[in-house]
Amino acid sequence: MDQLKEFMLDAWRATGRHTDIATLTTHIAQLLGRWVPVQQVLMRCIEPERGCIETVGVGPQSFSLRPLGDRNDCAHAPLQRLLAWCRHGKVTRCRQGSRTDKTLAAAVPAGIEGELLIGPLVSEHGTYGLVLLLAASRQRCTALHERILQELLEPLAVALENDRRFRELTALRETAEADKQSLLRRLGRTELADTIVGANGRLRPVMERVELVSHSDVPVLLLGETGSGKEVIARAIHTRSARAAGPFIRVNCGAIPPDLIDSELFGHEKGSFTGATGTRRGWFERADGGSLFLDEIGELPLAAQVRLLRVVQEGVFERVGGEHPITVDVRIIAATHQDLATMVQYGSFREDLWYRLAVFPIMLPPLREHPEDIAALAEHLAQRAAVRFGFALQLPSPQDLTLLTHYAWPGNVRELAAVIDRAAILGAGKSLEIAKALGVMTHGRLTPQTTGRVPAAPLPVAATPIPLEVALKQHIEAALAVTCGRIEGPYGAARLLDINPHTLRGKMRKLEIDWRKFRTTRAT
Repeated sequence: MDQLKEFMLDAWRATGRHTDIATLTTHIAQLLGRWVPVQQVLMRCIEPERGCIETVGVGPQSFSLRPLGDRNDCAHAPLQRLLAWCRHGKVTRCRQGSRTDKTLAAAVPAGIEGELLIGPLVSEHGTYGLVLLLAASRQRCTALHERILQELLEPLAVALENDRRFRELTALRETAEADKQSLLRRLGRTELADTIVGANGRLRPVMERVELVSHSDVPVLLLGETGSGKEVIARAIHTRSARAAGPFIRVNCGAIPPDLIDSELFGHEKGSFTGATGTRRGWFERADGGSLFLDEIGELPLAAQVRLLRVVQEGVFERVGGEHPITVDVRIIAATHQDLATMVQYGSFREDLWYRLAVFPIMLPPLREHPEDIAALAEHLAQRAAVRFGFALQLPSPQDLTLLTHYAWPGNVRELAAVIDRAAILGAGKSLEIAKALGVMTHGRLTPQTTGRVPAAPLPVAATPIPLEVALKQHIEAALAVTCGRIEGPYGAARLLDINPHTLRGKMRKLEIDWRKFRTTRAT
């Protein structure tokens, strides 16, 4: 009896030590060999969804009658009867090749002859399988052998369940890796981390401030023109912080319809309004334990700014239609291309929220202020375009770099990326057609070609400072004049200004701009 207890202890130890079911089966076969005249042990997994029984472990490996992966396809009725036997059965002795129960006959691989012990394996999580013990030639199994195998059923069922979970995790990991590689190809990257070109040049002061603030939880306000890389810097702050393992959630405040802002940011309860068919977590809940990047923070209406202030101050909010406060631990990173200080003076942005968000401001320079980085940026973006479109790598020539360096880049790095992508497509992987993508020099300035590129609308220049909203209105009207009142599409004002069309329409409504007065027959 003591020897049998020692045997079972060894079996449980083997189950915990060997995560690979094939290796475990070999080890179990060796243990059984001390007690049972065993020739071979098979571990088989029943897969009802696939309608089959598959061999997942064979031991000993030095004497294998059946290969791993040996599979029996089974009709629905015999498979269901076998599952029922597993739930209620126990170790059964039978001789293959003679009169054998039809239910158990489905469990035995073809070609096996001799006396067998078959035991059902059922885990508490619903994994079904079988252990088959084939006796050595001319040997018979006894009641003691049946008892020994019966004692082994529980640890073997645990091992089979662990193997199933391991295979599921492996499949999920492979799927996630495939999705990751697909996403990287679409983004034109070879890794998830954003590359910050110019970190040792003109952007060094920016990166020094990133390093300073990353290790604290204070709110950060990123200031810079559209397309200057504010999201890249926000991600750099997150990945360098203690929250790097948590989520990084980006919200474009200018793209949220005003009547959905509360639901998007804070979530809603089922039935709280028409169309709320279920409970929804807002962006703050999703970012719990991580960082929330509020892009275009200046676009938030004043009413939403009030509710945002409470969350920034206390970390507490309620879902729309909810009655219970929800506490979250979220690091706020806000960004805008607008002059929030001026907006505060004119009452379009709350002063108390401004003070809360601008604890640590970081100003990002426009691309025209660090042209020395254009060459490195162009090469980096060309590499990304090659990966993204599946082209051979083509780098910009010295003539291309001259063109790129002498352009003003009103859309900053985002516009440069679009030009490089367009150049790669025009070159069909054989060259970078920078001149065609960007324009040609005529009388000292870049002009559009038939590629359809719209020239940038000049910023209005005034002798004395003017209110921000007035300047913004003039800027949008200038873009509408160039595009003949068109808002969307490749020749629209939204594309020219490099903002979302819905955001542009919201600004136009707010500033009372009528696009129709700019409409001409050319825009139709």
